Amino acid sequence: MLKGKALLRDSICNKDLAFSDEERDRYGLHGLLPFGIATPELQVEKCYKRFCQQPNDLLKHIYLTDIQNRNETLFYRLILEHLEEMMPLIYTPTVGDVSLQYSHLYNHQRGLYISFPMRDRMEELIANIPNKEVDVIVATDGERVLGLGDLGAGGMAISVGKLSLYTLLGGIHPARTLPVMIDVGTNQKDLLEDPMYVGWRHPRITGSEYDEFVERFVTAIQRRFPEVLLQWEDFGKEHARPLLERYRHRICSFNDDMQGTAAVVLSALMAAVYSIGSSLEEQKIMLFGAGTAGIGIVEQLVNAMVRHGVSQEKARERFYLIDQYGLVHEDLALADAHQKLYARKRTEIHTWSLQDKEKIALIDAVRVVKPTVLIGVSAQPGVFTQEVVETMAKATARPIIFPLSNPTSRAEAAPQDLMSWTKGKAIIATGTPFPPVLYEGRTHKITQCNNSNIFPGLGLGAISVKSKEVSNEMFIQAAETLSAHSPLKRGESALFPDIADLRRISREIAINVAKTARDQGFTAAKYSDDEICQAVDRNIWTPTI
Repeated sequence: MLKGKALLRDSICNKDLAFSDEERDRYGLHGLLPFGIATPELQVEKCYKRFCQQPNDLLKHIYLTDIQNRNETLFYRLILEHLEEMMPLIYTPTVGDVSLQYSHLYNHQRGLYISFPMRDRMEELIANIPNKEVDVIVATDGERVLGLGDLGAGGMAISVGKLSLYTLLGGIHPARTLPVMIDVGTNQKDLLEDPMYVGWRHPRITGSEYDEFVERFVTAIQRRFPEVLLQWEDFGKEHARPLLERYRHRICSFNDDMQGTAAVVLSALMAAVYSIGSSLEEQKIMLFGAGTAGIGIVEQLVNAMVRHGVSQEKARERFYLIDQYGLVHEDLALADAHQKLYARKRTEIHTWSLQDKEKIALIDAVRVVKPTVLIGVSAQPGVFTQEVVETMAKATARPIIFPLSNPTSRAEAAPQDLMSWTKGKAIIATGTPFPPVLYEGRTHKITQCNNSNIFPGLGLGAISVKSKEVSNEMFIQAAETLSAHSPLKRGESALFPDIADLRRISREIAINVAKTARDQGFTAAKYSDDEICQAVDRNIWTPTI
């Protein structure tokens, strides 16, 4: 129905110079465009040349965003043709810099801002959403953005970036996605004092006011889009788990920091232990960072062990959690309820030869426990020191070390150091992209243990069969599907397949997740396997100009 200038301003429908003569006649575009017609291939080539001319990653991100705001089909086609090069620029690590500078970079409306002062007009805000139908929403309140902390309205950059990956890797049409910023203020003094700040200039709302505000949002969204998939993103520790537990059985939803991170770590660990002829249940797993993401990882790994016949009690005994107060144990009064489920017994601690048995540091825990797996989700750069890593490597033939914090500046260790300190023995995955490591003549490809390996396929599967919930079993199925494609199982160095293969693998994840949803009774229809494949394929969009 769009014509003329309105068509050229619509990022979903605009084709720029690729409009044919016939289309220019039909839509009243003559005179609004130069006379020449550019093929899609020529458009992509031109954009890539200009992309390469940008002097740094932030400007490359800004350039790509300008294309997205003008011509989304061209944007996605360009990135799919250069996926490995461009994906780190539209998401981690570059999106961290974008979030930090969001208010200063803001120049185009995208998504929905639900601001606390407008709480009594929630229905009006939801009615203003231009999308006729929405399949996926990524909502954030910006309190815990990556490892950067409270960025307020800057969290919107994460929601936008995540949805770009849903389209790139899961094939979900961009017009059927919606980024949402739940703006309840910020406690970041620099933002509150910044005249450029675009969010609500007020300290964060908490308690019952916060809960009531989110409840209004969920209720209004359910009323307009009853079958939508809602992803909770970058919420602080105080709200992440309560929101998930409150809404996971009421609306098809999940928390990516807790469940998505856990699933991708599970998949990486499955591949790693398989490659060394071991099993998940045999590992001693030490987690540095026992917050929202850390507890989510542990819970998912426990679920996987239980699925393989281990009792829940025995599975929990395989984990050693370390937070800001040291190793979590029974005498540590500050451990929260979920941490206490994994607290080490005081009788065990008292047998250890330690001077300080109250606050047990990482190096002391590694020395005593001799973990086979070390995972970092602490946002504390460099905390996996040479002493820690060398101590671990002395006790295990193939140490599995995952410094998962992002962006790059927050990583617990650099892969080059890990490989050197373990004399090439470490199996490594990181939360942010790192270049390959050359050690003693062999090149080791460093796997990015990024949630993007899991959530686009999982989301595609859930929406394709209109699942009522996203269950733990659906995440485990997604992890197992991804793990089956690990190059490590073929004797190569990478834990996960190449980025270029993720779109194909996401389809397979979607099909298996959809089957699990059906088998668990979360779908209204009883789909056959063939019908599930057809439903998934109907939801995969290809950016054809």
